[in-house]
Amino acid sequence: MAKILLEMKNITKEFPGVKALDDVNFKVEEGEIHALVGENGAGKSTLMNVLSGIYPYGTYEGDIVYEGQVCKFHNIKDSEKLGIVIIHQELALVPEMTIGENMYLGNECGHKFSIDWNKTYSEADKYLKMVGLSESSKTLIKDIGTGKQQLVEIAKALAKQAKLLILDEPTSSLNEEDSRALLDLMLSFKKQGMTMIIISHKLNEVSYVADTITVVRDGATIETIDNHGTEPVSEERIIKGMVGREMTNRFPRREDVVIGDTMLEVSDWTVHHPLYPERKVVDGVSMYVRKGEVVGIYGLMGAGRTELAMSIFGHTYGTNISGSMKIKGKAVKVKKGADDAIKHGIAYVTEDRKGNGLVLSQSIKVNTSLAHLDAISKHMVIDSDKEYAVAEEYRRKLKTKTPSVEQLVGNLSGGNQQKVLLAKWMFAEPDIMLLDEPTRGIDVGAKYEIYCIINDLAAAGKSVVLISSELPEVLGMSDRIYIMNEGKFVGEMKAEDATQEKIMAIILKSGRGE
Repeated sequence: MAKILLEMKNITKEFPGVKALDDVNFKVEEGEIHALVGENGAGKSTLMNVLSGIYPYGTYEGDIVYEGQVCKFHNIKDSEKLGIVIIHQELALVPEMTIGENMYLGNECGHKFSIDWNKTYSEADKYLKMVGLSESSKTLIKDIGTGKQQLVEIAKALAKQAKLLILDEPTSSLNEEDSRALLDLMLSFKKQGMTMIIISHKLNEVSYVADTITVVRDGATIETIDNHGTEPVSEERIIKGMVGREMTNRFPRREDVVIGDTMLEVSDWTVHHPLYPERKVVDGVSMYVRKGEVVGIYGLMGAGRTELAMSIFGHTYGTNISGSMKIKGKAVKVKKGADDAIKHGIAYVTEDRKGNGLVLSQSIKVNTSLAHLDAISKHMVIDSDKEYAVAEEYRRKLKTKTPSVEQLVGNLSGGNQQKVLLAKWMFAEPDIMLLDEPTRGIDVGAKYEIYCIINDLAAAGKSVVLISSELPEVLGMSDRIYIMNEGKFVGEMKAEDATQEKIMAIILKSGRGE
């Protein structure tokens, strides 16, 4: 029988007005990969924050037993001393510092007033090699991509002598190739005896990598599933535990689809990199989207999808932007800045809801009205009653789970934050909505609700552009699909004619220059 490395007994954690964890029990065997799954707000991250000391001893009830000893962690340093290291979904790296500096930040080599830089970089290079990253540890973080940054975080954890590695949504910002490489790296660490806990919404990845799967719902442990069988546990089986019901169809059907005239058309659209003007990030792209249509844009990470959307949205990305744009058949020149794009009826729902989309320290009410303050103000004075009424209307319409629209957005789950972000742009009453990774980092139940909102937007006559790294999502939600690679559109097809195999074949063929 395998040794129990970690046992969390009867963990209860309360926030004002909310019981986030309710008598949770959780066991992890030594040398296994244990997946923790559940909907947003189910309590997964809260449980791991209790384990790692982010929520210190005394702020929760219950016991943490690690390597047979009851632990009372007062901060994250206490848990790291015992080899429990957590890697959060939002990467905690300083862009202007080197890889080596980041890896040993707060854990410096040398004496208090004298850092041993030779040791720092030689040790860092050793751990980078262990995770399969060939970059020099003297490279700046800002000069490497997201996939490599995720590997730096893992190397940083190894440098802390991790015995139990906790990975919170480690592939949420990675493309399929980088995601699979990271999962295979986890499997190689398991062979070397490391124990890992992974939190993920990508159930295919959970089935691929996990030995054991614990389902959490509404702050309580529902069940623990053994994934050692000859066939991996099905996604449908996991979903039933997460949402308390079976979901036979991941994508809601579009009823009575009516597609009208062309709303947005861009021709020969070219965008240059803001720091390296000689480099084209979008190269001669032409596209159109019609009223009531959902148009998907799929491409691997770095294909230029976000750059295309942001450049259309008031030139908020890029330099030397050229090409033509028509809205409702009329040539327009949108000035630089979001304000002019909004005036032309264009909205952009960013992929980075926490960094660029929402003000986390402000209420749902304030965030909902941000893009259309004119509608709730007079003589530059905001009518707070009208602002409240608008926020409450969208809370009901989008079924945002919150006790009040006065709730701070930063306290909401990812899925509910995404609904507030959509509400913000829906209130601006756009004709064209550019949705960039609208379901990133949210669970299957919340995804379904976002899909219903997208369908409602199309049914209301909005033109929707859906950018996603999840190919099943693009196939399941789009009427038409553009395929993008290395800054260019390399294919276009109707959704009913498209398959994952066809789309990937087009991308691979274009990458070989055929």
